[in-house]
Amino acid sequence: MILIPRLNFFLKQILLATVLALTPTALSAEPKHLADNGDWAAYENTNGKGKICFAITEPKKKLPKKVSRDPVYFLITNRPKEKIKNEVSIITGYPYKADSITTVQIGDDKFELYTKADGAWIDNAKAEKRLIKSMKNGNTMIVKGTSRRGTVTTDEYSLIGITKTISVIDKACK
Repeated sequence: MILIPRLNFFLKQILLATVLALTPTALSAEPKHLADNGDWAAYENTNGKGKICFAITEPKKKLPKKVSRDPVYFLITNRPKEKIKNEVSIITGYPYKADSITTVQIGDDKFELYTKADGAWIDNAKAEKRLIKSMKNGNTMIVKGTSRRGTVTTDEYSLIGITKTISVIDKACK
C-alpha cells in the first residue's frame, strides 16, 4: 500500500511544489492530510483563491523500470471558489513530448488527455466526469505517455479507495 503521508520530507516538498505549479496562486506551506483510503490519500490546502482539496496516488508499477523519472502522481482536485470539481491531472515525472496525448485506460474505457510540460489534463468536462465514474467502478488504471525523448511509459495505478477519497475531498471542499 502506498501511503502519501509516509513520504519523506523531500518527496513531500516535491509534491507541494508540483501542486503549486498546477495551481494559479500560491498555496500555504503544508497540505493538511485528511484521510487515507486504500491506495489513495486526501489533502486540503489554501491559496489566494480559497480552499483546494485533492486526492492523490502513486503508480503501483512504472515501466520501463530503468527510466529515470521524478515522482509520478495522479490527482483529482477541487477548487470550490473557482467552481472546479474533480479535475483530473497527472504528473508524469518527465517532460512530455510536445503536442502529445496521454491515454488513461480502465477496463474497456479509454480517455485521452492533453499534455504540457510534465502534466496531463482532460479538456472535456463530460469526458472527465466519465473518467471519474469509470475510476469509481474500476480496479486498475493504466496511463501511457511519451517523453520528450520519445520513451513510451506505462504506469499502473490501483483504484482501491478512490470512491471514499473523492467523497472526502468533495465534503472538505464544498
